[in-house]
Amino acid sequence: MKKYAIYKSETGYYYYRYADCPEQLEDTKLKSIITEDKFPVLIDDKGGYYLFSKNDYGFVKIIETDNECPLSLEEMYFKNDRNFSLGWISPEGDTYSCSYTNHTKCAKMLAEKFFRDSKFPERTLGRAGWIKVIDSWDGIQREHGQFVYSFTGKITRCQADKLFDLGLYNNDEVKKLIQNCENYW
Repeated sequence: MKKYAIYKSETGYYYYRYADCPEQLEDTKLKSIITEDKFPVLIDDKGGYYLFSKNDYGFVKIIETDNECPLSLEEMYFKNDRNFSLGWISPEGDTYSCSYTNHTKCAKMLAEKFFRDSKFPERTLGRAGWIKVIDSWDGIQREHGQFVYSFTGKITRCQADKLFDLGLYNNDEVKKLIQNCENYW
């Protein structure tokens, strides 16, 4: 069994592998690096580690499981959260929230759930009609803003309704998507 430290953010829960003894590092490259006095530690997915404290911001609990991912898709990326601002929108208008940099990881979990044999998660979602809402820097005015990306250049009526609810109906790319698609709804 592996242990994981679970944390909560605005968009969902996330986790780090947790180790409180040398035996829990047997399958890692850290077993010869982390000394007894360093435990407990958190191990990230890039091979690094951090000292753990129950007072860490957002810490919720420690769980044990045999699963490689201790959380479900909906736990990690809140589905239809009223505070959705960035993430993925299904053709049916369901939203999956993610932060600024988690679109790829979220896409991987979405593809595992909805498109089991996909090799390229973001492309698979795009071809299936999912749209991505990202925060991007325009490079000219040096401002961040929400942008909507459709791989196919199309959106569904449900997605358009969701974009309206999000206040994104007046974004230039959304106006163009609606203009190109509204005759097919």
